[in-house]
Amino acid sequence: MAAPRMSHTQFIELLRRRASCPRHGEALHAWALKSGAASHAPVANSLIGFYASLPRPLLPAAFAVFDEVPPAARDVASWNSLLNPLSRHSPLHALSHFRSMLSSSTVLPSPHSFAAAFTAAARAACLSAGTAAHALACKIPSVSNVYVSTSLLNMYCKLGIVSDARKVFDEMPQHNSFSWSSMVAGYAADKCSVEAFDLFRLMLEECPSEKSEFVVTAVLSAVSVPFGLLMGVQMHGLTVKDGLLDFVSVENSLVTMYAKAECMGDALHVFESSRERNSITWSAMVTGYAQNGESDSAISMFSQMHAAGFSPTGFTLVGLLNACSDLGALAVGKQAHNLMVKLGFEVQIYVKSALVDMYAKCGCIGDAKEGFDQLYEVDTVLWTAMVAGHVQNGEHEEALTLYARMDKEGIIPSYLTIVSALKACSDIAALEPGKQLHTQILKFGLGLGAPVGSALSTMYSKCGSLEDGMSVFRRMPARDVIAWNSIISGFSQNGCGNGALDLFEEMKMEGTIPDHITFINILCACSHMGLVDRGWEYFRSMVKDYGLIPWLDHYACMVDILSRAGMLKEAKDFIDSITIDHGTCLWRIVLGACRSLRDFDVGAYAGERLMELGTGDSSAYILLSNIYASQRKWNDVERVRHLMRLRGINKDPGCSWVELNSQVHVFVVGEQQHPEAENINVELRRLAKHMKEEGYHPTSNFSFDEELDPLAEHYEEDQLEWISAAYS
Repeated sequence: MAAPRMSHTQFIELLRRRASCPRHGEALHAWALKSGAASHAPVANSLIGFYASLPRPLLPAAFAVFDEVPPAARDVASWNSLLNPLSRHSPLHALSHFRSMLSSSTVLPSPHSFAAAFTAAARAACLSAGTAAHALACKIPSVSNVYVSTSLLNMYCKLGIVSDARKVFDEMPQHNSFSWSSMVAGYAADKCSVEAFDLFRLMLEECPSEKSEFVVTAVLSAVSVPFGLLMGVQMHGLTVKDGLLDFVSVENSLVTMYAKAECMGDALHVFESSRERNSITWSAMVTGYAQNGESDSAISMFSQMHAAGFSPTGFTLVGLLNACSDLGALAVGKQAHNLMVKLGFEVQIYVKSALVDMYAKCGCIGDAKEGFDQLYEVDTVLWTAMVAGHVQNGEHEEALTLYARMDKEGIIPSYLTIVSALKACSDIAALEPGKQLHTQILKFGLGLGAPVGSALSTMYSKCGSLEDGMSVFRRMPARDVIAWNSIISGFSQNGCGNGALDLFEEMKMEGTIPDHITFINILCACSHMGLVDRGWEYFRSMVKDYGLIPWLDHYACMVDILSRAGMLKEAKDFIDSITIDHGTCLWRIVLGACRSLRDFDVGAYAGERLMELGTGDSSAYILLSNIYASQRKWNDVERVRHLMRLRGINKDPGCSWVELNSQVHVFVVGEQQHPEAENINVELRRLAKHMKEEGYHPTSNFSFDEELDPLAEHYEEDQLEWISAAYS
């Protein structure tokens, strides 16, 4: 039975009406095959366009239709009908198709052909193909129009060649809103905020009618940088004047601009004034709060978003997870994880990285590692999150092991990875791994700018290599307050108090303003040198000269200065005069000093204050118990020990470590798991015997904690410092 008669025009119109229904289109395709119409270019072109424009394009079917058309019958529309969808969905195939088109002797590329080729080159990040197409387009004057030129400059912008894009833009005989917005967006992507803003002002002078929400959104994106606030405010005024705030894309860009400029109050004003909101609007507020350190507000805003029925984007979840990381809000973070899985964002590496970072910073390193190991593709950001997570949780050896694994797998570290690994070395005084990291800093060209230089200087200082630390410090191209704090702290902690104070004076002469941390380091130096008067001078100066309100740490330093100088009564009176809530730490300092100075009265007073405050520090109970024991006040001894048992307080085992031959050995009280434990014990007994023969006698009349005496008979094998020394 013959197929019903239908003209090609009728077929094309009928297919256009059925464009969204694959089943109807396939039926019409069957008719075209049966009637022989499928070999005619107009019919074939409409079928190709139908298959390519479906919500889920059927590109193989489109290719099959194209192949059914005899080569001689293919016109430029035949090639373009396949080239256009390929440029969007399969750019490499589009470029191959364009080359085949050029090889054909029957057609000449049209403006649409070149526009599709430029789009494909941009999407495939293939500059050579794009420049080749550009060179060919220059030889065909008929394709030179605003549509093709806009596609060309957009290609150069997407490929990061903004200078070439501007040349194309300047050579265009005329511009439309798309060419203006494309050029502005190119500047925005290349972080050229001023150039983007100047180009927009040029547009207002030459073509004010081309001003649209697309151009304004592109400009706002370009000025969404910390220093772009003034330009952003001007753009805000223009949007109000011209009524562009009716576009939700413009409002979203304004919220983002204010958030990037750290003006969350203005961002909130735009948000609350908006007539229409979408998921991007909410996401901009959540991420803005998170990026500006207002983590509580970020979580609250996300809750409001969820209650309003909006689904989060991946970026929204990243902002929420970052806020949870900042606050240590594990419960909320786990809820975000569940939502992330439910919405299918778990496969997105940038979201997964934020999740791993959240678990690591909340102390759940096991969950972080599980997420880390599940990823097939792990980038530097994720490696860094894991290394930093181990460091923040005190797992320094694991951090260095993970960094070594990262290096072995050929992952190039970022400066943040290096800084985290250096902190691990600093915290356990692992000098050799730190030196290896120094070598990698040079290898990868990371330089000695902040914070790498500061972290490296700190590592050397904390490992006792002050000369190397100072050498790094002097070679830093610019030294901020963090760098100064690092080197001053290094000198102070290594017993070079005068050097620390000299550096402080040099710091002030260079014009660097000291902060709270600086004064903590300076007061520590004064404490180690017994400089009471100078300590008071610095303590008062931080308030009077720099307007810094003392932290608890500064009060602790002053108490330590007085206690080390034997001025326990003054330390006690100073603590009693402090109006801030200082918990138990200040009395703990005094109590520790009383052990060395054998001040029973102040020691008992400080200990009883700690008991009243409900301290959970086991050593405070032991110290107070030993004070009473030394005075033979057995009832008080029993009272303190009973209170300790009642509160369920146990003495945590201490630990120490020593680095030998680039390996860190850790020793824990009561453990005998070291492979050379027996030899260590033999050496320890030899040292103990030798010291006794030389006249050493353990303190017995005022031993606050007999475990501190390395030669107490039934504790000698467990003394950490002596075990480390014996092993060395």
